[in-house]
Amino acid sequence: MADPTEFARALVDGVASVVLGKRDEIALVVAGLLAGGHVLVEDVPGVGKTLLAKSLARCVGGSVGRVQGTADLMPTDITGVSVFNRQSGEWDFHPGPVFHHVVLVDEINRATPRAQSALLEAMAEGQVTVDGRGHTLPQPFFVIATQNPYGDVGTFPLVEGQCDRFALVVSLGLPDRNAERAMLQGDGGPAALDRVEPLATPESLAQAVAAIDGAYVAPGILDYVLDVVAATRAHREVDHGASPRAAGALLRVAKAYAAVSGRDFVTPDDVKAVAVAVLAHRVGAVTRRGTEAMRPLLRDLLATVAVPPV
Repeated sequence: MADPTEFARALVDGVASVVLGKRDEIALVVAGLLAGGHVLVEDVPGVGKTLLAKSLARCVGGSVGRVQGTADLMPTDITGVSVFNRQSGEWDFHPGPVFHHVVLVDEINRATPRAQSALLEAMAEGQVTVDGRGHTLPQPFFVIATQNPYGDVGTFPLVEGQCDRFALVVSLGLPDRNAERAMLQGDGGPAALDRVEPLATPESLAQAVAAIDGAYVAPGILDYVLDVVAATRAHREVDHGASPRAAGALLRVAKAYAAVSGRDFVTPDDVKAVAVAVLAHRVGAVTRRGTEAMRPLLRDLLATVAVPPV
C-alpha cells in the first residue's frame, strides 16, 4: 500500500481535476471517506454535487452503485428483493444497488423517509435485512449522497438518525470566476471524468483507512475535541449538542484531514478545519434551523474554545 498521506492527496488531486475551484471542499469529502464514514453533499442544483460524487467514486476504485432519489422510490429499490424460484421452490435474493463498494445516492431528500430508512442499517452496520435474512455488504462500503437545500419543493427532510449516519456534510457553493471560465473553456467537468483512473483497490483503500485511523493524537488534541463538543452542549442557542458518536466522528475525520494535509499526526487546525462539516448536521438549534444556518453559529462557537499549544 502507498503512503496514506500520498494516497489521500492523490485522491484530492484526482477529484480536483474534474470539479474545478473547490479543492478545500474536496479535501473535506476525501477526509470523510478516509475516516471510514459516509458523506453528504448539499447545495442548489448545478454546482457539481453529482460530478464530485461520481469522480470520487471513480478514483477510489471498486464497484459503484447508483440510486436516484424520487418520491416513488421503494426500500427494495435500494436493498434488493427476494423472488420466488419456481424451479427450486425457494426464494432467491436479487441484490439492489446498495451492494457495491461505493454507492452514490443522488438527491437523497427527494426520496420519502420510508425509502431513506433502507440506508440506515447499511450505513451503520454494513449489512441489510430483507425478508428476515441478513445480507453482508461489500467492504469497504461508502455512501456518497447529494441533497437539495433544506426546505426545497419536492423534498423530504432527513430525520436526525439518518443525518447522524453521515460523517460530515459539505456545501459546495459557486465556483470563483477563474474556475467558471475554465469550465466554459472545456476544462474539468464530465469530459474530464472520463479520463479519471482508479487510484486504489478495495483492499488498498481499507488498508489506508486503517492506517489513518492509527495516526498519533496528542492528549491535548483529545481534550480539544472534548472541549469543542462540550461547547455545543452548553450553547444557549443549541437545543441538543453533539453526542459521543459525534465526538468520535470529529476525531476520526480530523485524523483523515491530517493525512490529506500530508501529516501522520493531528493538530488543532485539523480539528478546526473539519468541525463545522462534522457537527452542523448533528447539532439542533432551538429555532430548528437547517444545516446551512447552523454553520455560522458553529464557526462563532469555535472561536470561543481555547486552542491547546502544540
